[in-house]
Amino acid sequence: MTKKSILLVDDDPVILLTVKAQLEHHEFDIETAESGELAVEILDKKHYDIVITDMIMHQIDGLGVLEKAKEKDPETIVIILTAQSDVSSAINALRSHADDYLLKPCEPEEVYVRINSCFEKLELKRKIKVYENILPVCCVCKKIRDDSGKEPGQGDWMPVEKYLNTKTAVDITSGYCPECAEKIEYDLGF
Repeated sequence: MTKKSILLVDDDPVILLTVKAQLEHHEFDIETAESGELAVEILDKKHYDIVITDMIMHQIDGLGVLEKAKEKDPETIVIILTAQSDVSSAINALRSHADDYLLKPCEPEEVYVRINSCFEKLELKRKIKVYENILPVCCVCKKIRDDSGKEPGQGDWMPVEKYLNTKTAVDITSGYCPECAEKIEYDLGF
């Protein structure tokens, strides 16, 4: 099993070293960047499950790192880590699609709990994405359940032809594939 990957971004080397050491203790794959610019370069080359970034940095700040991470992969979890305790800063980060917000200084256990919570959220997102594209088909009659506009599992069952016509306005013609035609001919004794 691959380790869960985290990019830790902060312009304070002490924060980088201490948080990295705490997280490595929990067997995460941690990489660090000491600036927003370096974080953006790293994100161009590699995917991370979680990005933890300081809010206030020179040139490219935490919101810039957040934007880049989400641009590369909208499912990447981004946690903003900041010493600013004003509500507007937190609201701004969350409006920019940050997944969590932590105030410095924070206890190592709180960081770990939040990261685990974010990994659970990420796992659920990934599962939902897989299941979103599954089309339920009856094993016996081959009807398709159309859950559009309804609770999953509550849709109407309909023949494949009707489903395709409803969804794509494609008219279906019937025919036999060579194997089925051969089987029918055999069954009828031709």
